[in-house]
Amino acid sequence: MRNLTLLTFAAGLALGSPVLAADHDNKDILLTYPETRTVDVVEEQFGEYISDPYRWLEKDVREDADVAQWVKAQNAVTDAYLDALPGREALAKSMTQLFDYDDLGMPEEAGGKYFYERKSGGQNQAVLYVRDGADGEERVLLDPATWSKDGATALSGWKASGDGSLLVYAIQDGGSDWRTLKLLDVQSGEVRSDNIDWAKFTDLAWMPNNVGFLYSRFPKPEEGAAFQSLNADHAVYLHLIGNDQAKDLKVYATPDRPELNHSAELTSDKEWVVITSSSGTDDRYEITLVKVDAPKLQTRKLVSGFDHSWQLIDGVGDTLYFLTNKDAPRLRVVKTDLSAEQPEFTELVAQSEAVIDGAMIVGDRLVISYLVDAKSQLSTFDLDGEALGTLDLPGVGQVGGLSGSMKSDEGFFTFQSFNRPTTVFRYEPATEPTIWAAPSLPFDPDTVAVTQRFYESKDGTRIPMFLVHRKDQDLSQGAPTMLYGYGGFNISVLPQYKPAWMAWIKAGGVFASANLRGGGEYGKEWHNAGRLQNKQNVFDDFIAAGEYLVGEGITPKDGLAIEGRSNGGLLIGAVMNQRPDLFTAGHAAVGVMDMLRFDRFTAGRYWVDDYGYPDKAQDFETLLAYSPYHNLEGGVDYPALMVSTADTDDRVVPGHSFKYIARLQALDTGDAPHLIRIETRAGHGSGKPTDKMIEEYSDIYAFLAHATGLDLTE
Repeated sequence: MRNLTLLTFAAGLALGSPVLAADHDNKDILLTYPETRTVDVVEEQFGEYISDPYRWLEKDVREDADVAQWVKAQNAVTDAYLDALPGREALAKSMTQLFDYDDLGMPEEAGGKYFYERKSGGQNQAVLYVRDGADGEERVLLDPATWSKDGATALSGWKASGDGSLLVYAIQDGGSDWRTLKLLDVQSGEVRSDNIDWAKFTDLAWMPNNVGFLYSRFPKPEEGAAFQSLNADHAVYLHLIGNDQAKDLKVYATPDRPELNHSAELTSDKEWVVITSSSGTDDRYEITLVKVDAPKLQTRKLVSGFDHSWQLIDGVGDTLYFLTNKDAPRLRVVKTDLSAEQPEFTELVAQSEAVIDGAMIVGDRLVISYLVDAKSQLSTFDLDGEALGTLDLPGVGQVGGLSGSMKSDEGFFTFQSFNRPTTVFRYEPATEPTIWAAPSLPFDPDTVAVTQRFYESKDGTRIPMFLVHRKDQDLSQGAPTMLYGYGGFNISVLPQYKPAWMAWIKAGGVFASANLRGGGEYGKEWHNAGRLQNKQNVFDDFIAAGEYLVGEGITPKDGLAIEGRSNGGLLIGAVMNQRPDLFTAGHAAVGVMDMLRFDRFTAGRYWVDDYGYPDKAQDFETLLAYSPYHNLEGGVDYPALMVSTADTDDRVVPGHSFKYIARLQALDTGDAPHLIRIETRAGHGSGKPTDKMIEEYSDIYAFLAHATGLDLTE
């Protein structure tokens, strides 16, 4: 039986002692970390004594004065260090230029009108536009720039009514997951009196004839608990236009299972409401139906038991089409006839070697997006499942946003890659896709190379990894490299354009993105191989990626920076604990760092599907073995580390990052700087204004560049 109290404080420095932080050029920078008080918290779990001396940092920074003062002190130290870094202003200038393009959203047609978002250079938030007809003159419908002075209030979702006359939209403030719903008259621009509070994890779906819309929400939280308390009792509601929210009709809820979440959508002919229920983050759903024209909104169960993934593609009449992983870990397409007394599912498109990543129906064509070694491929079929061919794509990249209807001969999708921002394509059956909207680029994509390598992980598993760099670089000469990873929740990390990544590349750095187990790149089996008791495979895959980069001479031994967000922040903390000798610097963003208490806050309870239950013995042992907070040790030279989080992060509460950095700073962990950057009025990432993103990433990448020797001043 280990005593983690002793492990924690062995070889610890006195709090507040100055540290000489050596940079890449071996010049010492004096750092004095703020004093962080400790509390006497030791708890016994399954025979282990777990010390948590920084438990008090879990309190809400907006509600607790001591935590707020600690945040202020930490930011002061971090800001002073960052202010001394060379090249930060040059990096911010480069990022500003690379953000100067049209970031395009998917169009949605309703009543002959086309609605779409676009964020142009210099704008903090995307603006919603509308035009009459595909070629009509556009006009601004909603501009979030008018909603707040600091640009931190965002448009986070919207849905036009069937005739295009009304629009329900969601407002996100300060990066929170909570949403406020409003109603807009499209013609006049008037915001109606309808107001919905406490919406969260919600879709938006209009009922026929504009009588109202469906949405999902939680009950109002207790005073002062909105950003940290666990969420329960999610329900689908129908809001009738003009009514007060208190009169909204509860369409579907599961009071006997308060942990479930529910979202509602309608088939394109508005005949069926399809409600998808989930118990966590895993792709295991129940499907409940409501016949729209029935005298009462009565529910009917189509799929019971949380065993498989079911994703509605579309439906007309009583025929519904789904993607499912039932008997197909790489997914297949099925359909069902709801007029049958006992509806059954019939296979249309069988599982193949490639993984299905999405699908849409446009008129009489089924379009399926496949992943082939983490790259997108589009294939078409008729509605009997007969293959018709593949569609041309611009190159190596990812397809997203497949949007079509069986009631229309027009569909849309997006394409992007590491060196190409999002382009929107229009698709009509029996034709090749055409460009609907494309951005003017702030750089020449043909000067940037995107290649793919494969390497072996610790157990011999073949792992793909993308490399992105300037074409005029000779990779055999080695260059400071940023390695990115995620590895969890069945999420595929595909080629995507990020201006901050491109700024690193333009400065002469190499960017690498590893497709770790735990993701969805190769289907359910790939996901299962990186979760629960298999989670160590994710860390092994990432460590092997770093070893490959250094071993192949792509990266100098002292030039490897690593980055991950959320579950990827956990990844960074875990691998820096396990292989501090391999990495030079790291950025752990909004990470899950305390694996024994993650399920006690906000959305954390959903993550047990990937992480396991801390209160179950087998899961506890697995979690304790890699929990970043609990596996820090004194006497180890840890790489330079920047932890980043935000005060309004109600997805992964900032206490994870606060506790982790406090423990790291208190231990004797070498000369490299270990800092935290804490953003105000920001959340887990979504809705963050452009100017804050430029500030954040010029700070963090200047830190990583300084540690790895990437010269930003050239």
